Amino acid sequence: MAADGTPLGARSGDTPPLDNDTPALSRRVFLGGCGLPAAWSGRPQWRILETGFGPGLHFLTTWQAWRADPHRPRLLHYVAVDAHPAPAGDLLRASEADPALAPLAEELARQWAGLLPGFHRLAFDDGRVLLTLCVGELQPMLRAQRFEADSLFLDGFGPVMASPDTLKAVSRFARQGTSLAARTDDDGVRHALAQNGFQLDPRPGNLRGVFAPAWTVRRRQPVREGVEAPGHCAVIGAGLAGAAVAASLARRGWRVTVLDAADAPASGASGLPVGLLAPHVSSDDALLSRLTRAGIRATWTELTQRLDPGRDWGAYGSLERRPDGDVRVPPGWSADGPNESWPAQPDRLAAAGLPPDTPALWHARAAWVRPHRLISAWLGQSGVEFRGNSHVARLARTDGGWQLLADAGALLAEADRVVVAAGFASHRFAPDLPLQPVRGQVAWGRADPAALPVTPINGDGHLIAGVPDGQAPQPLWLIGATFDRDSTDLAPTDADRLANRERLTRLHPGAAAALAPAFERGDARAWVGVRCASGDRRPLVGPLAPGVDKGLWACTALGSRGLSFATLCAELLAAQWHGEPLPLPATLAKALGTQRLWPGSD
Repeated sequence: MAADGTPLGARSGDTPPLDNDTPALSRRVFLGGCGLPAAWSGRPQWRILETGFGPGLHFLTTWQAWRADPHRPRLLHYVAVDAHPAPAGDLLRASEADPALAPLAEELARQWAGLLPGFHRLAFDDGRVLLTLCVGELQPMLRAQRFEADSLFLDGFGPVMASPDTLKAVSRFARQGTSLAARTDDDGVRHALAQNGFQLDPRPGNLRGVFAPAWTVRRRQPVREGVEAPGHCAVIGAGLAGAAVAASLARRGWRVTVLDAADAPASGASGLPVGLLAPHVSSDDALLSRLTRAGIRATWTELTQRLDPGRDWGAYGSLERRPDGDVRVPPGWSADGPNESWPAQPDRLAAAGLPPDTPALWHARAAWVRPHRLISAWLGQSGVEFRGNSHVARLARTDGGWQLLADAGALLAEADRVVVAAGFASHRFAPDLPLQPVRGQVAWGRADPAALPVTPINGDGHLIAGVPDGQAPQPLWLIGATFDRDSTDLAPTDADRLANRERLTRLHPGAAAALAPAFERGDARAWVGVRCASGDRRPLVGPLAPGVDKGLWACTALGSRGLSFATLCAELLAAQWHGEPLPLPATLAKALGTQRLWPGSD
């Protein structure tokens, strides 16, 4: 028996059985073992790494302690590794012993879907409690993450967890003073932890200790830019990218001023009447597929927490037509998940007005979104100020930060740091970034919803219908869009109008026939925007130039996937500034960074 009266169970290398996991045990062994909640009192953030999530009790009790503490940190980061996440029902059953945990378990269970191998960022309490679930084998997941933990919860002690190699990998997350609690009293584990710099309580029972090596630790630093405390940040651009950055930084205590040349937010490409949030799926689960999956999860949480369903966004899934007939998904994906995309079945196709043998994929995690509503919600957060009619012509470096100046040299704002998120206009401040304008035209109007499918359809173009539009008697429909590279012309063209109609005919002949009268009467309207793309068609997040960071960053080139990437890119930027856990594996984070443009600079 351990000193606290609980079964040790780990001297043989076994994980204690599930029924030994109780909220009281979690509080004694892990919170108590790491001196929480007292240790985090008054800190801006607290970062915890757990090596075995199981039914989530340790997370739930930590979350509950954070909620109950008036001196809690502004942000709680909880990173957990689990090769085989428990079913959502287990999360709910595990909380039954403590009624106070039940509502937290229900919130957790609502986001407990789509847990394919990789990283999954779940957000609670207005984004101030962030759970990063790393699904996969322990050692590879530890290599894919990079941050300095304040507390280490070591659990799930099988042979891999107890190995010296794993314990050495865990020690790489420790800084001077990092606390540790381990649900084991194994002598081999105790020895390995001591060898890696932990000073452990010598008393028998579940291990507890602190990282205090007798030597100077030399290691590659985590991805961080050395921001010690939030200050004032100016963001150039009030589209999806800029608004998402403003919201992420404001949640971390920054005062953010968002400047835009237009008089209102979402006046550029993000002003699309309605957009489609849908994943990219490939049979080999290519880089873009994994990036969009992570991005959509991040955006989905923002939509559910900030917008009105059915008015601002509609979680109706989408059907993606595959004209080449290729409906393959990655090996191992199955009809019952955890993937959320499958080959479309005949009944679903028929319900959307398509022939039952149409080659298509069904995406359950897809939705139409009114982008300006999401931007308004982000800019409306406490700590964010929007300033329209503020055309930033140039930036000037000062001893304490940056000045943002108008055409005539008038001072628009001063800030400690600047984020350029102005779409293609970002090239004025970032001439070294490979940015390309991509003009796009869509057609939209209003129609009887009974004439068009409720489910959005995409493929070669897309069709969105049945979108409520305030007090208008009929909902919106939208079709498009064209891709005209290297063009910034905002004038609608008849050629693009015709191209969009032709796309619709291929995509959904029935809808094309239903909307033909609207085009013939001239009721169909055109909307044109200029997207910004990078040379490799991936977003660019990071400092504007190689070498020493001077507080000038970019978050741009989201292309036609602004809804998919804005939240993810903003969270990645904030994580890098504050040395937080990454919201996606390090290799994927690098694939989004500006540092990829300058080999050897990261």
